[in-house]
Amino acid sequence: MRSRRILIAALAAAGLVVLLVLGLSSAGSTSGRRAPALPTQVLVPPRVTLPSLRGHRVVVNFWASWCGPCRKEAPELVRLSRELPAGVRLVGVDWNDAAAGARSFVARSGWTYPNLRDPNGDVGNNYRLHGMPTTFILDAQGRISEQLTGPQTAAGLLARLRSG
Repeated sequence: MRSRRILIAALAAAGLVVLLVLGLSSAGSTSGRRAPALPTQVLVPPRVTLPSLRGHRVVVNFWASWCGPCRKEAPELVRLSRELPAGVRLVGVDWNDAAAGARSFVARSGWTYPNLRDPNGDVGNNYRLHGMPTTFILDAQGRISEQLTGPQTAAGLLARLRSG
């Protein structure tokens, strides 16, 4: 019984170390680097590109219709889209998903802000995704200033946008 507890504690400690290492490496690996190009396929117009967004801070949210936490986050993104500070743009990117599922998810979510489609996951891989959903905050020069993994709240994103 004692050896089982020790084993469980050791596994839990190892898991925490792995999460810490992944968290530190993902934060350092993207911050400050130029954001990769956005996908070209459009789910919700207009089509946006990084050059067309230059001069604005941008929130890029990667999601997928098969992602449970993305469903939880969807209403928060509607709220965020209605309350964006001046000079900030929101762009959704459907990652590695079937077109029908993506279109249905957008319709159910009520998203009206630009959403693009990354059907093979290439763009998300270039962004170095570490989970779904993942949100990137880009500065006005198109550089990644923050990477946030997991569902976000409108209030939390707005606080980050207003402080940065």
